[in-house]
Amino acid sequence: MRRTLMGVLLSGLGLAMMLAGCSSKIEEKEVKGAIAVLNPTEGSKVHGAVSFREDGKGVRIMANIEGLSPGPHGFHIHEFGDCSSPEANSAGGHFNPSDMPHAGPNAEKRHIGDLGNVEADKNGLARLEVTDNAISLAGPRSIIGRSVIVHAQADDFKTQPTGNSGARVACGVIGIAK
Repeated sequence: MRRTLMGVLLSGLGLAMMLAGCSSKIEEKEVKGAIAVLNPTEGSKVHGAVSFREDGKGVRIMANIEGLSPGPHGFHIHEFGDCSSPEANSAGGHFNPSDMPHAGPNAEKRHIGDLGNVEADKNGLARLEVTDNAISLAGPRSIIGRSVIVHAQADDFKTQPTGNSGARVACGVIGIAK
């Protein structure tokens, strides 16, 4: 009888713990924004910030970058959120989960991370504000935890797999913003 009573009590306790765990489920909030703070790679002075916001039409990208040479510079999302190596090679290649060819940001078939170029003025300042409907802040096309890379040269939109945009001059890991 004691064993039976003990078994019933332990079973009841186990069931109560299991139900308590179900009722305290943590709600996952939808990500509405992200940010990457760009830091210079070795030998570079390029720095800035890139923010990302869901806007109903896609993801709105707003970039403010300083220290560039005048002219266009390749601007991409890379596969890893790792800017630890001196030249930012630790960020890997362009984010390309669908195994598409490299192309411009308006191409039907492109790397998800192909965002085109930012244009620096004579003072080395580049500002960009554009909406992209290929990237996402959730799901398989999510850029969260990846990196933004700014390159030394313009992206030509055709050379495979990188657009011939040269060295990496700045890198920033994309994190969730308020």
